[in-house]
Amino acid sequence: MKCPHTGAVAEPSAGPLVIDPMVRDLDGETARLVASGPVVPIELLGVPAWSVTRHAVARDLLMDPRLVKDLNEWRLWREGVVTREWPLITMIDAGRSMFTVDGADHRRLRTKTAQALTPRRIEAIRDDIVAFTHELLDAMEEAGRDGSPVDMKAVFAQPLPMQVVCLLLDVPEESQPWLADGYKRFFSMLTPHEERLEILETFDRWYLDLIRERKAGPGDDLLSALIHSEEGGEPLSEDEVLGNLKALVAAGHETTIDLITSATRALLTHPDQLALVREGKVSWETVVEETLRWDPANSHLLMRFPTEDLTVGDTVIPKGDGVVMSYRAINRDREQHGADADAFDLTRATPIRHMAFGHGPHICPGAALSRLEAAIALPALFERFPRMRPALPDEEIRNLPVMTQNDLAAYPVFIA
Repeated sequence: MKCPHTGAVAEPSAGPLVIDPMVRDLDGETARLVASGPVVPIELLGVPAWSVTRHAVARDLLMDPRLVKDLNEWRLWREGVVTREWPLITMIDAGRSMFTVDGADHRRLRTKTAQALTPRRIEAIRDDIVAFTHELLDAMEEAGRDGSPVDMKAVFAQPLPMQVVCLLLDVPEESQPWLADGYKRFFSMLTPHEERLEILETFDRWYLDLIRERKAGPGDDLLSALIHSEEGGEPLSEDEVLGNLKALVAAGHETTIDLITSATRALLTHPDQLALVREGKVSWETVVEETLRWDPANSHLLMRFPTEDLTVGDTVIPKGDGVVMSYRAINRDREQHGADADAFDLTRATPIRHMAFGHGPHICPGAALSRLEAAIALPALFERFPRMRPALPDEEIRNLPVMTQNDLAAYPVFIA
């Protein structure tokens, strides 16, 4: 398997493949995972687990009720090998929510969220998303007026999804920079573990105040709808609302930041593909879907646990081991996407059936919102700045040290 940028051939690893917490070579790591087989032994900050790297295998496992989210099924957790001191535990032990339970509990929690995050509610804010987009493009234009590079991620892609999430929740505008900074520090592997736990505690207190405020005085917002939904069984407990809310805000803005940034980078580094879009030969919807496939926001999604031994081909995943869905490798699967799976190609002959938002019962509930934001933001960005170009060679673009996500540190561009 060749790295799509360097052309180096990746060989299967002799032992567990160590996932780099600093994300210094995401393309190379992806190629090595794909080359190592459908189910690969990996190491996450000293902890052994399994990585799933093939589309068909992931699809089957994500529908298998024997592979669960319950942390108590993890053997290393039960035996005390992994504790709250492990830096990635906050990605798995994130409180009770639709993201951490299965079966009937999951259906109830997800149903409540679906009743709150309706297509009608999403469509109702379309004009607001358009307005936010143009305000941020104005800010980009002002920042680049003197001809200097503009960090497209920081000025445009990053604030837009947070503005949208906070609009849905009716969160004051002055809280948005604080929230965005908190999540940025929480996800970074450079943040000390103790500080990450403090950030979570601060978020919990702030979210609980917000929940209690809306419980006493509900409004026409997503959080009020989540708290006061009367359909689909008993109301959510305060802890359940808190868990769902934290997960929705984190996933709801981080995924879209990465989608908008990655799509911009892909188009600017593939001018032949950008020309097809500008000539109307392919749609912006196709741009969004191919970006989600080729460069998804989630590199590795932690973690599920088998309740019995699972056999995948010649490999047995033992009961109680940790299983990671490596979506970047899954979406580069040649059996699913063809021999050119490593290429960014808007003219693929087969439909783009990717797994950027997961699959099965736990598929991302905010996928429609993320797609809508990108479908509004990207054409507006390229229409406003038709001469936009990268300010750095692509090989100098770096990822943030976020082990689970494909999150660029910055994406500087010239806009004129």
